[in-house]
Amino acid sequence: MASDNKNENIIWHDGKVSYEDRCQVLNQKGIVVWFTGLSGSGKSTVAVELEHILNEAGRAVYRLDGDNIRCGINSDLGFSDEDRNENIRRISEIAALFQDAGVITLVSFISPFRAMRQFARERAGEGNFIEVYVNTDFETCRQRDPKGLYKKQIQQFTGKDSVYEEPLNPEIILDTVDHTPYECAMQIYERIWGERHE
Repeated sequence: MASDNKNENIIWHDGKVSYEDRCQVLNQKGIVVWFTGLSGSGKSTVAVELEHILNEAGRAVYRLDGDNIRCGINSDLGFSDEDRNENIRRISEIAALFQDAGVITLVSFISPFRAMRQFARERAGEGNFIEVYVNTDFETCRQRDPKGLYKKQIQQFTGKDSVYEEPLNPEIILDTVDHTPYECAMQIYERIWGERHE
Protein backbone atom coordinates (compact mmCIF):
# COMPACT_ATOMS: atom_id res chain seq x y z
CA MET A 1 0.00 0.00 0.00
CA ALA A 2 1.70 3.18 -1.18
CA SER A 3 1.23 6.70 0.14
CA ASP A 4 -0.18 9.61 -1.86
CA ASN A 5 1.64 12.14 0.32
CA LYS A 6 3.21 14.86 -1.83
CA ASN A 7 5.90 15.74 0.73
CA GLU A 8 9.19 14.54 -0.74
CA ASN A 9 10.61 14.01 2.75
CA ILE A 10 8.01 11.35 3.58
CA ILE A 11 8.68 7.90 2.13
CA TRP A 12 6.49 4.80 2.48
CA HIS A 13 8.32 2.19 4.57
CA ASP A 14 7.67 -1.40 3.54
CA GLY A 15 8.04 -4.19 6.08
CA LYS A 16 8.77 -7.91 5.84
CA VAL A 17 5.10 -8.92 5.94
CA SER A 18 3.12 -8.42 2.74
CA TYR A 19 -0.60 -8.01 2.15
CA GLU A 20 -0.62 -11.57 0.77
CA ASP A 21 1.04 -12.82 3.97
CA ARG A 22 -1.63 -11.24 6.12
CA CYS A 23 -4.41 -12.64 3.94
CA GLN A 24 -2.89 -16.10 4.18
CA VAL A 25 -2.86 -15.97 7.99
CA LEU A 26 -6.52 -14.88 8.05
CA ASN A 27 -7.54 -17.19 5.19
CA GLN A 28 -9.39 -14.34 3.48
CA LYS A 29 -8.82 -11.26 1.35
CA GLY A 30 -9.18 -7.80 2.76
CA ILE A 31 -12.06 -5.89 1.17
CA VAL A 32 -13.99 -2.71 1.81
CA VAL A 33 -17.79 -2.94 1.65
CA TRP A 34 -18.97 0.66 1.42
CA PHE A 35 -22.62 1.34 2.33
CA THR A 36 -24.04 4.61 1.02
CA GLY A 37 -27.54 6.04 1.20
CA LEU A 38 -29.69 8.59 3.00
CA SER A 39 -29.97 8.85 6.76
CA GLY A 40 -32.47 6.21 7.86
CA SER A 41 -32.04 4.11 4.73
CA GLY A 42 -30.78 1.12 6.72
CA LYS A 43 -27.02 1.31 6.09
CA SER A 44 -25.93 0.77 9.67
CA THR A 45 -28.65 -1.78 10.42
CA VAL A 46 -27.61 -3.99 7.50
CA ALA A 47 -23.91 -3.49 8.27
CA VAL A 48 -24.46 -4.62 11.87
CA GLU A 49 -26.29 -7.72 10.62
CA LEU A 50 -23.56 -8.50 8.07
CA GLU A 51 -20.82 -8.04 10.65
CA HIS A 52 -22.55 -10.58 12.88
CA ILE A 53 -22.97 -13.08 10.03
CA LEU A 54 -19.31 -12.79 9.02
CA ASN A 55 -18.10 -13.05 12.60
CA GLU A 56 -20.21 -16.15 13.16
CA ALA A 57 -18.61 -17.59 10.01
CA GLY A 58 -15.19 -17.11 11.61
CA ARG A 59 -14.11 -14.15 9.47
CA ALA A 60 -12.05 -11.17 10.56
CA VAL A 61 -14.44 -8.26 10.12
CA TYR A 62 -14.71 -4.72 11.45
CA ARG A 63 -17.46 -2.13 11.08
CA LEU A 64 -16.78 1.59 10.68
CA ASP A 65 -19.98 3.56 11.28
CA GLY A 66 -20.45 7.23 10.40
CA ASP A 67 -21.88 8.28 13.77
CA ASN A 68 -19.33 6.24 15.73
CA ILE A 69 -16.42 7.78 13.83
CA ARG A 70 -17.79 11.28 14.44
CA CYS A 71 -17.64 10.52 18.18
CA GLY A 72 -13.88 10.13 17.91
CA ILE A 73 -11.42 10.80 15.13
CA ASN A 74 -13.85 13.00 13.17
CA SER A 75 -15.42 14.77 16.16
CA ASP A 76 -13.87 18.06 14.98
CA LEU A 77 -15.83 18.07 11.70
CA GLY A 78 -19.16 19.72 10.92
CA PHE A 79 -21.49 19.18 7.98
CA SER A 80 -20.34 21.69 5.39
CA ASP A 81 -19.39 20.23 2.02
CA GLU A 82 -15.71 20.68 2.92
CA ASP A 83 -16.13 18.89 6.25
CA ARG A 84 -18.14 16.10 4.64
CA ASN A 85 -15.35 15.56 2.13
CA GLU A 86 -12.73 15.53 4.89
CA ASN A 87 -14.90 13.09 6.85
CA ILE A 88 -14.87 10.68 3.91
CA ARG A 89 -11.20 11.29 3.11
CA ARG A 90 -10.18 10.24 6.62
CA ILE A 91 -12.42 7.18 6.75
CA SER A 92 -11.26 6.15 3.27
CA GLU A 93 -7.67 6.10 4.50
CA ILE A 94 -8.63 4.16 7.63
CA ALA A 95 -10.67 1.64 5.64
CA ALA A 96 -7.76 1.17 3.23
CA LEU A 97 -5.47 0.33 6.16
CA PHE A 98 -7.95 -2.23 7.49
CA GLN A 99 -8.23 -3.71 4.00
CA ASP A 100 -4.44 -3.90 3.73
CA ALA A 101 -4.45 -5.77 7.05
CA GLY A 102 -6.65 -8.42 5.41
CA VAL A 103 -9.81 -7.46 7.30
CA ILE A 104 -13.29 -7.36 5.77
CA THR A 105 -14.17 -3.74 6.47
CA LEU A 106 -17.79 -2.57 6.52
CA VAL A 107 -18.15 1.19 6.11
CA SER A 108 -21.56 2.79 6.58
CA PHE A 109 -21.50 6.51 5.79
CA ILE A 110 -24.02 8.66 3.92
CA SER A 111 -21.05 9.76 1.76
CA PRO A 112 -23.21 11.96 -0.49
CA PHE A 113 -20.64 12.86 -3.15
CA ARG A 114 -19.62 10.51 -5.97
CA ALA A 115 -16.12 11.98 -6.15
CA MET A 116 -15.36 11.04 -2.56
CA ARG A 117 -16.79 7.55 -2.96
CA GLN A 118 -14.52 7.17 -5.98
CA PHE A 119 -11.63 8.35 -3.82
CA ALA A 120 -12.48 5.64 -1.28
CA ARG A 121 -12.55 3.05 -4.07
CA GLU A 122 -9.16 4.14 -5.35
CA ARG A 123 -7.60 4.02 -1.87
CA ALA A 124 -8.84 0.47 -1.28
CA GLY A 125 -7.97 -0.65 -4.79
CA GLU A 126 -10.47 -1.37 -7.54
CA GLY A 127 -10.63 -5.12 -6.92
CA ASN A 128 -11.04 -4.66 -3.18
CA PHE A 129 -14.02 -2.32 -3.03
CA ILE A 130 -17.75 -3.06 -3.13
CA GLU A 131 -20.14 -0.13 -3.25
CA VAL A 132 -23.51 -0.97 -1.71
CA TYR A 133 -26.28 1.50 -2.47
CA VAL A 134 -29.02 1.30 0.13
CA ASN A 135 -31.69 2.67 -2.16
CA THR A 136 -34.40 3.91 0.18
CA ASP A 137 -36.41 6.97 -0.84
CA PHE A 138 -36.41 10.19 1.19
CA GLU A 139 -40.02 9.87 2.33
CA THR A 140 -39.49 6.36 3.71
CA CYS A 141 -36.35 7.52 5.52
CA ARG A 142 -38.27 10.50 6.92
CA GLN A 143 -41.01 8.23 8.22
CA ARG A 144 -38.51 5.86 9.82
CA ASP A 145 -36.41 8.67 11.33
CA PRO A 146 -34.61 6.26 13.74
CA LYS A 147 -32.39 9.03 15.14
CA GLY A 148 -35.03 11.76 15.21
CA LEU A 149 -33.00 13.85 12.77
CA TYR A 150 -35.77 14.56 10.27
CA LYS A 151 -37.98 16.01 13.00
CA LYS A 152 -35.25 18.45 14.05
CA GLN A 153 -35.35 20.30 10.71
CA ILE A 154 -31.54 20.32 10.53
CA GLN A 155 -29.98 22.72 8.04
CA GLN A 156 -27.90 21.21 5.21
CA PHE A 157 -29.73 17.90 5.67
CA THR A 158 -28.69 15.38 3.01
CA GLY A 159 -31.45 14.62 0.54
CA LYS A 160 -33.37 17.74 1.46
CA ASP A 161 -31.20 20.89 1.70
CA SER A 162 -27.92 19.22 0.75
CA VAL A 163 -27.42 17.12 -2.36
CA TYR A 164 -27.09 13.35 -2.39
CA GLU A 165 -25.50 12.02 -5.59
CA GLU A 166 -26.82 8.53 -6.21
CA PRO A 167 -24.28 5.90 -7.24
CA LEU A 168 -24.11 5.34 -10.99
CA ASN A 169 -22.77 1.79 -11.03
CA PRO A 170 -22.81 0.27 -7.54
CA GLU A 171 -21.88 -3.38 -7.21
CA ILE A 172 -24.96 -4.03 -5.06
CA ILE A 173 -28.31 -2.25 -4.66
CA LEU A 174 -30.34 -3.03 -1.54
CA ASP A 175 -34.07 -2.70 -1.02
CA THR A 176 -34.64 -2.27 2.72
CA VAL A 177 -38.35 -1.57 2.26
CA ASP A 178 -39.40 -5.01 1.01
CA HIS A 179 -36.52 -7.03 2.51
CA THR A 180 -35.39 -7.53 6.10
CA PRO A 181 -31.92 -6.47 7.31
CA TYR A 182 -30.95 -10.14 7.47
CA GLU A 183 -32.05 -10.76 3.87
CA CYS A 184 -30.11 -7.71 2.71
CA ALA A 185 -27.03 -8.78 4.66
CA MET A 186 -27.20 -12.27 3.16
CA GLN A 187 -27.43 -10.74 -0.32
CA ILE A 188 -24.06 -9.08 0.30
CA TYR A 189 -22.59 -12.11 2.06
CA GLU A 190 -23.43 -14.43 -0.83
CA ARG A 191 -22.01 -11.96 -3.32
CA ILE A 192 -18.67 -11.34 -1.62
CA TRP A 193 -18.18 -14.88 -0.38
CA GLY A 194 -19.27 -16.61 -3.56
CA GLU A 195 -17.07 -14.48 -5.78
CA ARG A 196 -14.01 -13.89 -3.61
CA HIS A 197 -13.59 -16.38 -0.80
CA GLU A 198 -14.57 -19.87 -1.91
